Amino acid sequence: QVQLVESGGGLVQAGDSLKLSCAASGRTVRDFALGWFRQAPGKEREFVAAISYVSNNIAYSDSVKGRFTISRHNAKNMVYLEMNNLSPEDTAVYYCSAKRSPWAGPLNWNRGSQAWDYWGQGTQVTVSS
Repeated sequence: QVQLVESGGGLVQAGDSLKLSCAASGRTVRDFALGWFRQAPGKEREFVAAISYVSNNIAYSDSVKGRFTISRHNAKNMVYLEMNNLSPEDTAVYYCSAKRSPWAGPLNWNRGSQAWDYWGQGTQVTVSS
């Protein structure tokens, strides 16, 4: 079992930055890759970014690549999503997620939400124009 609790969402203006945090707990967090998904009203949950336990295997969606940075602090069981140059299109509920994975991560990341095992409750990010 892995429990995930997100924080850091809020209301910002276009062009601003925001950093989300997710606290993971459970005895075997090291056996899980951690990721971020988001879901806008009326849309399906979509992959944003993921990171393996050994943090050299990272994936981003094309829509956030170059603007968002995922990082992980294994000693604190934390994963972060730093979001820069935000736009109204980034408005969504952001979810932290965990997926059983080798420490080095997968050869190819499964970006479908159905493939991920545990979810946080979500944190709202709203970007005004």
